[in-house]
Amino acid sequence: MAYLAIARKWRPSRFEDLVGQGHVVQTLKNAIQFNRVSHAYLFSGSRGIGKTSVARIFAKALRCPNAKDGVPCNECTECLAISESRSVDVVEIDGASNNGVEAVRGIRDNIAYGAASGKYKIYIIDEVHMLSLSAFNALLKTLEEPPAHIVFIFATTEVQKIPLTILGRCQRFEFRRLTQLQVIERLKHILGFEKIKIEEEGLRLIASYSDGSLRDALSLLDQVLSFYSGAQTGEIQLTEKQVVEALGVTDTNSAWLLVSQLVGKNLKAALQQVNEVYRSGAD
Repeated sequence: MAYLAIARKWRPSRFEDLVGQGHVVQTLKNAIQFNRVSHAYLFSGSRGIGKTSVARIFAKALRCPNAKDGVPCNECTECLAISESRSVDVVEIDGASNNGVEAVRGIRDNIAYGAASGKYKIYIIDEVHMLSLSAFNALLKTLEEPPAHIVFIFATTEVQKIPLTILGRCQRFEFRRLTQLQVIERLKHILGFEKIKIEEEGLRLIASYSDGSLRDALSLLDQVLSFYSGAQTGEIQLTEKQVVEALGVTDTNSAWLLVSQLVGKNLKAALQQVNEVYRSGAD
């Protein structure tokens, strides 16, 4: 059986699995519960914080026949089809590789037809800012006069590149980068299920290098576990020093020591610390 990366294995499949985006989740659940579903949504924010995952969960909630209070059951045929990317009524498009006007015209031709089943046909366009200007212009007409059964969900890391005419026709949701504490708590939760042991300072180091992206944090965790095979079986508990070695980065003690030396105006010691880090080969 092929290895499944931790980031993919633990990708959120339910609203309650999401971390740090409560303001988005509650609004979307309310929209379904009170029948206030818009024709177009725009999810923006940095990488790896849940935009595409929320789009898929929202699509399930819109189409799930057993949804309760805006929450999909995750067990019916429709939910499973969306989770496995085989639903004919939920179409995912990569804006980077399908950025021309022909791709959008294809969408316009298809939306005239209703959903094969259920109430909504949903188009999820990831990295929508990569669409060409002519593609955006072609999309604009559809957003101006949207069919009642169509819902667009756009995701982007560069909202400033999207024309104002498009922005003005979408409900916009800004996704927040996770705090270091949120990343650490999620890592602890996952490691508990996986029966893997890493010291708190090691987790803190991973979180600090993730830049608020849970996906990046899980990718770094995968890298550490690949370096130390014994950790995957729970035979050993990884220390911060071992995490530093696996990632090839600077440990937090060295960084704080340098800061304290600079604050204390101990320039000689600070320069020595910089030289030690430089000789270690870490950035």
